[in-house]
Amino acid sequence: MNTSFTGGLEPVVVARAAGARIEAQDGRQYIDCFAGISVVNAGHVHPKVRDAAKAQIDRLIHASSYTYYVEPVADLAERLAQVTPGRLQKTFFANSGAEGIEAAMRMAKSFTGRHEFIALERSFHGRSVGTLSLTGNLSRKTRGGPYLPGVAFAPTPYPYRSRFKGSPEEIGEQAAAAVEDVIRFHTSGDVAAFIAEPVMGEGGIIVPPKTYLPQVKAILERYGILLIADEVQCGFGRTGRLFAVEHFAVEPDILVSAKGIADGFPLSATIARPEIADSFKPGEHLSTFGGNPVSCAAAIANLDVMLEDDLPGRAARLGEQAMSRLRQASQDIPGVGEVRGLGLMIGVELVKDPGSKEPDAAQAKAVRAYCREHGVLIGVGGVDSNVLRLQPPLVIDEADLDQALQVVLEGVRRRAD
Repeated sequence: MNTSFTGGLEPVVVARAAGARIEAQDGRQYIDCFAGISVVNAGHVHPKVRDAAKAQIDRLIHASSYTYYVEPVADLAERLAQVTPGRLQKTFFANSGAEGIEAAMRMAKSFTGRHEFIALERSFHGRSVGTLSLTGNLSRKTRGGPYLPGVAFAPTPYPYRSRFKGSPEEIGEQAAAAVEDVIRFHTSGDVAAFIAEPVMGEGGIIVPPKTYLPQVKAILERYGILLIADEVQCGFGRTGRLFAVEHFAVEPDILVSAKGIADGFPLSATIARPEIADSFKPGEHLSTFGGNPVSCAAAIANLDVMLEDDLPGRAARLGEQAMSRLRQASQDIPGVGEVRGLGLMIGVELVKDPGSKEPDAAQAKAVRAYCREHGVLIGVGGVDSNVLRLQPPLVIDEADLDQALQVVLEGVRRRAD
């Protein structure tokens, strides 16, 4: 393979992978701490997922699940109804997170008869016109406008960088109260849904205070507004629970999952309460390849692995250990503003000065390069591109995770020095 590297992509040509290890075409081995952007949560090429997909390929690859009944599609929908929180029972399948969010938007409009949405500043919901309209991030929206009208944005419950003052809990309460202000002063009263990631991924691994979502949900119910939980990145065991919203004791009206749902196969699921899902008329919304039998078979096997091996529990335990180590080791590193996360969805925010909290994107870029040069692949995110993202497969070996953390800390110290 004759390769010329382009800006923005890591100069790594992936040849094969297994578990939490990637092998490049040149033979170099890497510890994967990004999991294909939180996709291969059960690990690269998990044997059970691989075998289920191969077996399905021998039976049926495509028949369009919106034209005929297809067994693995129905089986997966039934399994999701069993494991999703609350009254989420009916599923629309598509191919990607953006398609899943688009389906949720249309479903919310269909059920409520309303046409506006509220999203969060710093949010990211996909790269289609509809999902970028919901995205509160200039860097993702640049050169793509104009976007859809009827979207208002509420302040992010982000204690480290907040316009509000006080403890994290107080900041969460003020951010929640601001949602009602947005409803009253920034919309026409025609709001169908409020959408939020229970843990924000591209925004910089932002974990809201525990009381934020319950308070927001109470406000929404007073106005008859639906809650859409975007679990495209934070779902399927990533945060230490099967679904991240379970940390916050809130029942969403619609939940969207993708990325980790099928351990690398393209699939998304928009799951809703029956009366909301039934607001769609047959054929009103569909996807030719949505609910592909091979992807659905892989997703069923992936869910089996999640539950049988308790990967959410493993993520919770390893994530707590990793964040404790990072926090303790970074106390004497001025460039580390904050270590935060849930489970194995961890962000390390880098700043030029702890007092001003000025983002240090150059440092984050340099640390990422250092890690790659020393055999560890990580991500960088946040609105200001200054947050190191550690999101390894949940099956990562503890020794590999320890080694990866050591390399990350060495990179941060080296840059700080």
